[in-house]
Amino acid sequence: MIAAYSPFYKQRLKTDAKGVEVDRSFIAHYVIAETNATAPGVANVLAATALTAEVQEITTGITQPKVPRVLSVKGNDAKVAGNVVIEGTDFAGATITDTIVAAGTGTIVGAKAFATITKITLPPYDTAGTETISIGLADAFGIPYKLPYDTILKIYNGGTATTVASSSFSATVLSSNYIAPTAGLNGTQVDVYLIV
Repeated sequence: MIAAYSPFYKQRLKTDAKGVEVDRSFIAHYVIAETNATAPGVANVLAATALTAEVQEITTGITQPKVPRVLSVKGNDAKVAGNVVIEGTDFAGATITDTIVAAGTGTIVGAKAFATITKITLPPYDTAGTETISIGLADAFGIPYKLPYDTILKIYNGGTATTVASSSFSATVLSSNYIAPTAGLNGTQVDVYLIV
């Protein structure tokens, strides 16, 4: 097995200024294969599920993302409201939780990238027999680095350059590192070049 480079060893580079050194960085190439580049959708994680009089915990019927993705919540009725709590793991396998507040028929996007989903907790209904909630994949996908700020250089979707529509970066929370390209995942290979 070939040892991989690590950008976390504090390697230093000399400069032309005496006594001044700088951190060494690497350009990383993260690839999402076309078979894993599932297009976003409002119900491709959990189909529309009827709300009940009590909070309900869902552990079956969940379709796992093929790569770490930010999730979305969508109700079918203006009266749908309450916390949808999603539990699972991040890119590194650590346990994470995201609480997304349902708001009527709007598609509400979460704030963490999930590699796996183990449980979804749905709020109770307002009116019996009329309300459902579905869980989907948002445009944003996770990256396997904790970044203190944006170091994305280029993104290609199916070989065509695209830009970042939205993003999140964190030096401490892996699941808070994700990007949503203007041209979202659509079944073609995605190539991300970034400095680490």
